[in-house]
Amino acid sequence: MENPYKELKPSTRILMGPGPSNVDPRVLKAMATPLVGHLDPDFLEIMNETMDMLKLLFQTRNLLTIPISGTGSSGMEAAFCNVVEKGDRVLICVNGLFGQRMCDVAERCGAEVITANANWGYIITPEKVKEAIREKPKIVAIVHAETSTGILQPLEEIKQIAKENGALFLVDTVTSLAGAPVKVDDWDIDICYSGTQKCLSCPPGLAPITFSDIAMNVIRNRKSKVQSWYLDMTMIERYWGSERFYHHTAPVSMIYAFHEALRIIHEEGLENRFRRHKMNGLALKSGLESMGLRLIAQDDYRAPMLTTVGIPEGIDDVKVRKRLLNNYYIELGGSLGEFKGKSWRVGLMGHSSTKQNVLFLLSALDNILAEEGYKFERGAGVDAASCFYESFEK
Repeated sequence: MENPYKELKPSTRILMGPGPSNVDPRVLKAMATPLVGHLDPDFLEIMNETMDMLKLLFQTRNLLTIPISGTGSSGMEAAFCNVVEKGDRVLICVNGLFGQRMCDVAERCGAEVITANANWGYIITPEKVKEAIREKPKIVAIVHAETSTGILQPLEEIKQIAKENGALFLVDTVTSLAGAPVKVDDWDIDICYSGTQKCLSCPPGLAPITFSDIAMNVIRNRKSKVQSWYLDMTMIERYWGSERFYHHTAPVSMIYAFHEALRIIHEEGLENRFRRHKMNGLALKSGLESMGLRLIAQDDYRAPMLTTVGIPEGIDDVKVRKRLLNNYYIELGGSLGEFKGKSWRVGLMGHSSTKQNVLFLLSALDNILAEEGYKFERGAGVDAASCFYESFEK
């Protein structure tokens, strides 16, 4: 009988949106490794190596440092539902969509949410946190790299305020991990989560997370059960720890992929990787500004791996992105929330963060914007980025 359904043949794309990023062929190959059971001795050894490499990436000694079975949002859910009980006061820093999502998740866990706010595209200042923390929250939560705005948030002063007031410090590093330093131990972060599909350049499906001993003590001394059976860390730690007690069937092929992605990261070296993301991010920003385009995020606090750029007046957001996709096979991200229809989000994450991608995107935008009637100096973007690379590499 003839099969009426088509074989999978999606077009090849250069993924330069807010995630996912392109994946190294080695990671794809790892996913094709033959399956073993999730309690097989060979797989348990892979789990141990994965935890060891993830600790190095998070720059932590925390025992419970694992990938959760689920996308980055499951990391957010796990972070809050394990330490929040009904009536707990939680201070959440909000300057974009994912700070807002934190509020929603915390409220669903029964928290009384208070906020420290900043305009979209700007950092949360320590002064805002000092004002809000007078309410004596159990937790202070913040997004390190806000994917909706392109802000890279300084953490050390806010960490200090949290600790001085006896609060747990919870940080979202979904976009920043493996693209900029995340120093869990040095910054006294109690709970830190991420996702695999951005700077780690692994397919979406896992949420790396780490809990400090202090956070684990809070979880173990809860008055009520964790509201999520699936994300209950007191149960999951028994599977990832020495006990190897069955909790759920781990996504074996995704762990294979994540293991290989971590190997690639450590082969490159963290400092080299951070330098690459910084270099490409600055080159892109230099090129965009030379085209007369406006960068949205606050100067001096722009994330290296995610750039928000204003859409020129009279230029159709969707039309440009469709032309990039159809003519150049480049995926660019539209914006969300307050920035929807007003800016593009350009991702230079992990395997996608290359000089070639920067120059190709600038060249493609040069052609499309000129044809759409935008007035600027043709070739200025590519020239500026090229000059930046020459000076940076010296």
